[in-house]
Order: sequence, then structure tokens, then C-alpha cells
Amino acid sequence: MTDGAIAPKLFALSWPLVAGNLLQTLYNLADVFWVGRVGADAVAAVSLMFPMSWMFVSTAMGITAATIALVSQHVGAGEDREADHVVGQTILLTIAVSVALATLGFLFRQPLLELIGAQGAVYTEALAYIEVIFLSLPLTFLFFAFRAALQGAGDTKTAMWLMVVSAGLNVVLDPILILGWGPITGMGTRGAAIATFIARLFATAVGVYILLRGDWGVKLHLEDLRPDPVRLKKLVDIGSPATLDGWARSFSAVVMAGFVARFGPIPTAAYGIGVRLMSVSWTVSGAVGQATSTGVGQNLGARTPDRAATVTWTAMVATMGILFTAAGLVVAFPGEAMRLFIGEQAVVEEGVTFLRIIAPSWAFFGGVMIIQGAFRGAGITKAAMALSFLSRWIFRVPVAIVVAFSWTVTLPLVGPVSSLGWGVEGLWWAYVVGAVASFVVAVAWFRAGTWREGVLDHEPTPAAGDD
Repeated sequence: MTDGAIAPKLFALSWPLVAGNLLQTLYNLADVFWVGRVGADAVAAVSLMFPMSWMFVSTAMGITAATIALVSQHVGAGEDREADHVVGQTILLTIAVSVALATLGFLFRQPLLELIGAQGAVYTEALAYIEVIFLSLPLTFLFFAFRAALQGAGDTKTAMWLMVVSAGLNVVLDPILILGWGPITGMGTRGAAIATFIARLFATAVGVYILLRGDWGVKLHLEDLRPDPVRLKKLVDIGSPATLDGWARSFSAVVMAGFVARFGPIPTAAYGIGVRLMSVSWTVSGAVGQATSTGVGQNLGARTPDRAATVTWTAMVATMGILFTAAGLVVAFPGEAMRLFIGEQAVVEEGVTFLRIIAPSWAFFGGVMIIQGAFRGAGITKAAMALSFLSRWIFRVPVAIVVAFSWTVTLPLVGPVSSLGWGVEGLWWAYVVGAVASFVVAVAWFRAGTWREGVLDHEPTPAAGDD
């Protein structure tokens, strides 16, 4: 990413990441599809575990966001051995964190399920599922570390193909272990968790082998598994804001879903379908944002910050163009988009309103995600975290409370102040406000250039035009 035409290289980095994100979705859909053949309690149990799983994934993504930033900048600077050292310390850190989380989770699994409200048959099914999932947690973290290491070196295809095989293995094992086949007795939700464990064990084992071989841009040296306090501290310092970023996003999603639920089952159903349609835009812009991280990191390592900025603007314009086009199609044919998922007319009508209000803002969501990717590539993960917080907890949730719900408060020296009370449509407009306002802030922040030095211990980069 440090020379040659930018757009083709961005595309080459991005499409395997898009495919990998879709395959991760396939993992989850396969579990739900086959568990659905067991019964509603089993589906509820697996669904109940999703927010908790996202918290773990956010933690893993936080650690590996630091890995991408450091590896890409060392590779761009030609410091391959330093990049390898980062990989070793990442493996060490992911093992320590994931084993600690898995141990705590397994020891307190029963109180944890009671806390999130699992009862009766759902509790039994969830317990059978979560016991195995906690055991697979270190494998999940290690695979994230492997994928981040290769991505920082500019290789996104190897992890994607490994995900293809792993997801395929999971899809094959699911019906056998969940429902039973031949001499194998069906195990319900525990079978789904075991299928996930086996698939992740395969992917992780191959990933570690690839890193040990060192033929894909970075190499895992056993001597690099000795703790390096300075490097570990830098991984934590850079990675912890990215973890908090993921937590903020997941909590806000829960809050907005709770707001929608107050208006009844029809808006809730329309919202659920609309969010799934929106998730396609997240998949695309998130993947291009990850590719942007690699491009920015490598160019900062190579001391070419102007090219890093060009990578970001190229990625943002292309992504926003794609999302504006997709939104145009959805706005033109909103009813058809909704009927792909449901035929109930009341839900379709509410979904049409949702899409016509929110779809044009998809491009602004995407633009923010690209700039967040650039900040992460520079190692400025606090800026990416701040943009997520602003988008959701300053520009979206408070606006939703003011615009959607009816209430009146009396303020000193001011008197009665009333909300707008637009109803559920107010929630849809809150999404738009959050997207556009955070995009304006993101562009201004990026143009300020505070990210240009990266996180490696280099002398300041000379300004353009200096000797």
C-alpha cells in the first residue's frame, strides 16, 4: 500500500474482508437455523447469548486493532523483525486475556445466566451452550490475532479462505451434532457449541501453523512469546479504546432496541428487518475501513502521511458512492425490500417508512467507519472510540429521547419544556442525526491531521516542502 495505484490495492484488500464478515454471519445463521429444528427454547437460549458473545468479540477486536496498527506501521517502515515481535506479544496477550475471561465465565456461568434473565428450559439450553462456548474462547481470540497479524502485513485473503473452510465445517457438523445422525445422538444447543468449537479449533490450529511458517508476511518466533512489558503496555494502551468502542456500540444497540419495543410488535418487527438490511452497509464499510487501517498504517510507517490521507479519502469517496447507490435502490423499492423477509402488510408499511428515512444516511455511517479505520491504522484508537461515542450516545440516544417520546419537565428560570413526541418515526430520525453529525465531526477531525505521526518511536515527519 506504499506505492502504485491506490484504488485497485484497496479493492484487493477489502473484498476478502467483506467475504470474511459475511462468513462470520453464516456461522451464526447456521447455528440458529439448525437449533430452530430443536425448538423455540433452544433458539431463545442461543439468541440470549449473542450480546455476551459480542462483548467478548469486542475485547478481541480491541487487542487486534492495536496489532494491525503496529504491524502495518512496522511493515511500512521495513522493520519486519519488529512486526514479528508484535505478533508474538499479541499471541501472548490474547492467550492471557482469553483464558482469564473463559475461566471467570465458566466459574460464574450459572449466576451469569440468572442475571440476564434465563429461566426454565431456556436456562437449561443456554447453560449447555455457554459451557462449551467459554472453552472455545481462547480459540476465538487466537484466530482474531492471526487475522490481524496478516492484515497488518497486507494479506487479507489467507484468513478469508481459512474462514471459508471453517464455516463450511461448522455448517456440516451442525445438523449432525444438534439433531443427531446414525450412532451420534443429537445434543441440541450443546451440539451447536461443539460444532463451533471444532471449527474454531481447526481454523486456529492452521492459523498458528501459518504464523510459525512465516511465509505470509509475518512470522511467529517462539522467543517472542517471552513477556515484553513495554510492548504489552503499548498493545493495551492502543487496544483498550477499541474495546470500549465495541462495548459502546453494543450497549447503544440494546438501548435503541428497547426504545423501539415500547411502540409495539409491528415497529419492532420492521426495525429488526430494517437493521438487517442496514447490516449490509456495515459489512461493506467496515471491511473497507479495515483495509484503510492497513493502508494508513503502512504509509505512516513509510513516512508518507500525505499518501495515507489519499488512501483514506479514496476509500471514503468510493464507499459512500456505493452506499448512496444502494440506498437509492432501497428508497425506490422499499416495499419490495421488506417483502423479501415478511409479508405482513402493517410491518411492510412501517418498514417502508424506516427505509425511506434512514437509507439515505447509510453513506454517512460508512464515511465515519472509513475515517475510524484510518485513525485505528494510525494507532489513534481513542479518536475512533470518541467518534463511536459521539455518534451513538451524544447524537443518537439523546435525540431519540427528545424527538420520539412525549414528556414535559419544568426547568428553573425557564419553565415547562416539552419534547417533540414524534413517536417511532422520531427514533428513525435519531439515526439520521447521529450519522450526519458524526460524519461532519469525523471529517473535521481527520483534516486536523493529529493522526499523522502514528505510534512508532520515530522523529517527527518533515512538513511538505521542507528539506
